[in-house]
Amino acid sequence: MHTKIKYSIVMPACNSEDIVGTTIVKTLNFCREQKLDFEFVVVEDGSRDHTWDKIRSLAEKNKEIIAVSLLKNYGQHTAVYCGFGHASGDFVITMDDDMQNPPEEIIHLIRKADEGYDAVFGKFRKKRHHPIRRLGSKVIGYLNARIFGKPEEVTLSNFRIIRRDVIQRILEYKTNYPYIPGLVLMFSGRIANVDVEHHERAAGKSNYGVLMIAQVVSRILFNYSSYPLRLFSIVSFVVSFISLVAGCAFLAKKLLIGAAVPGWTSLAVIISFSNCLISAMLGMLGEYMGRLINQTSSSRGYYIKEVVTRDPK
Repeated sequence: MHTKIKYSIVMPACNSEDIVGTTIVKTLNFCREQKLDFEFVVVEDGSRDHTWDKIRSLAEKNKEIIAVSLLKNYGQHTAVYCGFGHASGDFVITMDDDMQNPPEEIIHLIRKADEGYDAVFGKFRKKRHHPIRRLGSKVIGYLNARIFGKPEEVTLSNFRIIRRDVIQRILEYKTNYPYIPGLVLMFSGRIANVDVEHHERAAGKSNYGVLMIAQVVSRILFNYSSYPLRLFSIVSFVVSFISLVAGCAFLAKKLLIGAAVPGWTSLAVIISFSNCLISAMLGMLGEYMGRLINQTSSSRGYYIKEVVTRDPK
């Protein structure tokens, strides 16, 4: 079954020593049972526990595994992007390291991709994510629709299969701040969903919290859109218009009625508000400039500490 097509499974792993070994072994067993021609790229993203020790041990015993350890924690999207660079399959499948994406569900992605789609995302029949993550997914989903033109009927997830030509276009994009779902949307033509199961996290604690959601939103807004600039342009226009109207009103009042007491309060309020607006604008421009400098001064957005793979010979 599917012996003529090679599949690359890319899995980022971070602080998951309690479950990553189980996930790898079950995925290997499933692919072997299905007689797939496959490789398993596992990218360890600067874990603080013994996740890398578990991954390296399995890589030394299983020829299908390519284990990559990053120099430090760069984030899930950068780890997946790194995995793409090590994948050689005709299709690339991405999944999480916590067994919430059961390996046996991979077959549904493969069958749907066989219909000619560039990318297929697993659509969970029932999500088992924490409420904070579900809320974050709604916010990010809105941004995906507005910025990347995500079709309304398509649901995005980390459990997906992507054609080789799409992966190649993503790698050629050369960004230090990859956002994988957005890049897939940018470089894919035909996109589809397929229903899959989604399990509770078997062990450990999710790394996906409020801070990570904020980082993803920031990455989308400041690297793939000009929405913050547009927003502040609108706010600045509104404030300028209000200030012009207020100034005309004060001038008319002084000419027609006169002003016995200078408007120190109004002046203080206007100056304070203007200073806050200017500070916010400068901070936002600084964020754009900082990312632009990082993008142009660094040749890559991550560095690899170690790669382990067993020589098939």
